[in-house]
Amino acid sequence: MDILGWVLIIALFVIGMAGAVYPVLPGALAIYFAFFIYGWFFSFSSFTTWFWIIQTLIVVVLFVADYIVNAWGVNKFGGSKLSTVLSTVGVIIGPFVIPAFGLILGPFIGAVIGELINRQPLDKAIKVGFGSVVGLFTSTVMKVILQLVMIVVFLIYVF
Repeated sequence: MDILGWVLIIALFVIGMAGAVYPVLPGALAIYFAFFIYGWFFSFSSFTTWFWIIQTLIVVVLFVADYIVNAWGVNKFGGSKLSTVLSTVGVIIGPFVIPAFGLILGPFIGAVIGELINRQPLDKAIKVGFGSVVGLFTSTVMKVILQLVMIVVFLIYVF
């Protein structure tokens, strides 16, 4: 049973890290759920109140910052609220519509369409689309770092 427990925990960590790059996967929630798997298979006694506070704060920061960083990228390059919304929609549906490049093209196209709907010139729309990709990459780096912190904190408490 110990082996099964660790396999599930590691699998959830891998899914979580993949979710930092591929937004349709649960990301931080998979990592958070791995803590419960550990508790059910082994023991919750390793986890103090501070452990749960730290991990929960990281998850909340990840969710809030993910949207804010994406919006920052669009707004930094002069985008509208519609471009921010369509860029976010592009992040979600892009990988399904354009499997190989949808993660990058989805938010770019969404932001460009948002600006064109707002009757902005094509060059500005493309600039805002670029901003959405900058926001996406910045958000991805932030998610990878914070999710790695979640895993390291887990390992510190367990070992």
